[in-house]
Amino acid sequence: MRTYLSAACSAVLVVLLAVLVPVGALSAWVDLEIDNTDRYVAAVGPLADDPDVQSTVAGLITDGAMQQIDAGPLQGAVRDFLHQAVLSFTTTDAFQDAWTTANRTAHEAVTAALNGRTGEAVTIDLAPVTAQVKRNLEENGVPFADRIPVQHTDITLISADRADQLRQTFRLLRSGSVWPAVATVVLAVLAVAGAWARGGGPGRRRSGTAALGALALTGLGFVLGALVLRAVVAVARGRVLSEVPGDETAGAAAVYDALTSSLRVTAWTVCAVGLVVTVGALLARRRSRAFPGGGRAGPGADVR
Repeated sequence: MRTYLSAACSAVLVVLLAVLVPVGALSAWVDLEIDNTDRYVAAVGPLADDPDVQSTVAGLITDGAMQQIDAGPLQGAVRDFLHQAVLSFTTTDAFQDAWTTANRTAHEAVTAALNGRTGEAVTIDLAPVTAQVKRNLEENGVPFADRIPVQHTDITLISADRADQLRQTFRLLRSGSVWPAVATVVLAVLAVAGAWARGGGPGRRRSGTAALGALALTGLGFVLGALVLRAVVAVARGRVLSEVPGDETAGAAAVYDALTSSLRVTAWTVCAVGLVVTVGALLARRRSRAFPGGGRAGPGADVR
C-alpha cells in the first residue's frame, strides 16, 4: 500500500511541476517583458536590421503610396522604383531610430489590445516610420515621395479572431505575475525537504536516499515542464501566424520570435538543468545504496 501511495505522490509531483513550469515562465514573461515598455522595445528593436522586417515595412509603405499615385502604363515601374527607394532607407540609422520610436509608441497599443475589446487585432502602427521615410526621400529628391501618405499602416501581429481567443489567457497570466514561478520553486524545495524528513531526518541513511529520489523526480518534472513550454511556444506561433495576412507573415514571424526568444532560452535552460539534476541525483542515489557506509569498513569488518 505504501509503495502505491509513494508512486502516486511521485506522479503527482512530476505532473504539478510539468504544469507549473510553463505557467510560471509564461506569467513571468508577460509581467516582466510584455508589460514592460523598455524590455519590449529592447526585444524588438534589433529587428530593424532583419531583412524580413525591412521587406515587410517597405512593401506596406509602398502599397500605401501607390494607392495615391496614378502613373498610367508606368505604374509598375514607379512601384518598383519607390519600393527600392524605401527598402534602401530601411538599412539606415534613421530607420533604426524610427523603428524604435514606432515600437515604443506601439507597446501601449499592444498591451491595450491584449486587454481590450473583442474584434481588435494586435498591430504595430508604422506611421512614425512612414513619416521618417517620406521626409528622407523628399530630402533626397526621390520622385513621388511627397505622395506617400502618413497614415496608420500596420503590421498585424495577432489577428482579431486569434486575439479574442488569447485575451483571457493573457489576463490570467498577467494576474499571476511571478507567483507561479515562485510556487514552482517552493514546491520543488518542499518535495525534497519532505522526502528527507520522512526518511528520518539527520543522520539517517534513508533520509538521504529519499531526498535524492525526490530530487530526481523534481528534475524530471522540470524537464517535462520545459518541453511543454517549448511546445506551447511553437504551437502558438503556428496558430498566430496562420491568420496574419500573407504579405505581413514574415515580418510578424520575426517580431513573434524576438518577443518569445526569452521563453525559448528559458525552456532549454530549465530542460538542461533538470536533466543534470535528475541524472546527478540518480547516480548519487545509486552510489548511496551500493555503498551504504560511504565505503568505510564497518566495526566487524575483517581488515588485513
